[in-house]
Amino acid sequence: MADNTAPAPTPADPRFGVQRIYVKDSSFEAPDTPDCFRRPYNPKVNFSINSRSKKIDEELYEVVLRLTADLKQDDKTVFLVEVQQAGIFEVTGLDGERLEQVLAITCPSILFPYGREAIDALAIKGSFPALMLAPINFEAVYMQAKRNQAQQAQTPLQ
Repeated sequence: MADNTAPAPTPADPRFGVQRIYVKDSSFEAPDTPDCFRRPYNPKVNFSINSRSKKIDEELYEVVLRLTADLKQDDKTVFLVEVQQAGIFEVTGLDGERLEQVLAITCPSILFPYGREAIDALAIKGSFPALMLAPINFEAVYMQAKRNQAQQAQTPLQ
């Protein structure tokens, strides 16, 4: 008879788990209402995103993904929405660059759909159409940031 029990993980085995996902902060401003509702709606969208992480316990990290959308039309802010979507993640058995990649790629990839939904919900509650933000390739963003850091390190100070 075969033994179907999995071996117990050793301390060196990498482990990743989502402990909690939550909105850390959110804001919505629509300073041009109600006037903006009386004009054709064709705003320019300025979208920014960044993330940060911090160790909160031996194996726990908080990662915060900050999403900001600023919609302007005729040099007036139609609405400004910001969401800080956060999560607590258990990460063990990783260090250095592998840990950095999990915190900068994997965790934001998990948080982004929740943040995108929160942004859309706030826009809709403000009586605006959902923004329907496109998915983001956090690995490409991470690799570009690494290339930029390497270039800056090689550039001599003047």
